Amino acid sequence: MNLKKLDLHGFKHHEVPIKVENFVLLNQDSLPIEIVCGKSQKMIDIVINVLNQIECEEYAIKDFGSVVVRKI
Repeated sequence: MNLKKLDLHGFKHHEVPIKVENFVLLNQDSLPIEIVCGKSQKMIDIVINVLNQIECEEYAIKDFGSVVVRKI
């Protein structure tokens, strides 16, 4: 199965919250989806914070800096 992906490489930290929120909400009918954060712990923390704010029920942090959203 091919997951829809949002690759955050090249985005500045302040741009990430709205990108993640829009991507998740616009693709909630296509779960699971993947958000590629890279190795930046700060970027991963921002993504997790956004997922918690929109009350995402189930997500997993994968190796190599990506987050898979399974349930909203």
